[in-house]
Amino acid sequence: MTTPDIAVAIECPAWTEALPDAEERCRRLAAIALGAAPIDHDGPVELSIVLADDDTVRGLNRDWRGKDQPTNVLSFASLDDEGAPRVAGAPLLLGDVILAWETTAAEAAAQGKPLADHFTHLVLHGVLHLLGFDHEEAEEAEEMEALETTLLAALGIADPHGHPDDEESDKGR
Repeated sequence: MTTPDIAVAIECPAWTEALPDAEERCRRLAAIALGAAPIDHDGPVELSIVLADDDTVRGLNRDWRGKDQPTNVLSFASLDDEGAPRVAGAPLLLGDVILAWETTAAEAAAQGKPLADHFTHLVLHGVLHLLGFDHEEAEEAEEMEALETTLLAALGIADPHGHPDDEESDKGR
């Protein structure tokens, strides 16, 4: 795989007020997630990450998932469409990851976690969804959580799945 093209849009300024390096952090974390899961594609790979607010994510969650509430992260994976054509030499469009500021910040505070750690987990989580990982079934959830735990440990961040009382809101898809 060639170097991925990772577009980052910061639609809610609170992200960079709290995490001044949010844009670069997104790119670095997405590259880490992409490096952890093989992609069956030899050419360029593209994805986008949008740092939004709860209103934006609520609208997307309502319109695309039928859930009229914000969530911490949504992933819209292009690879979910198995019938989508792939053109030789053209970039593989993985999809979009969108994070909600207010929900993410509130979760980090409620869980007593540094915002940067929770943000790191959610970006990795969202990109893993773009790569086909899921947590709908127990076996899938175990595989995804194990990979997240490994990636986070390599970054010096504690296992977010290790405690039964460490619940996060519905992470979306």
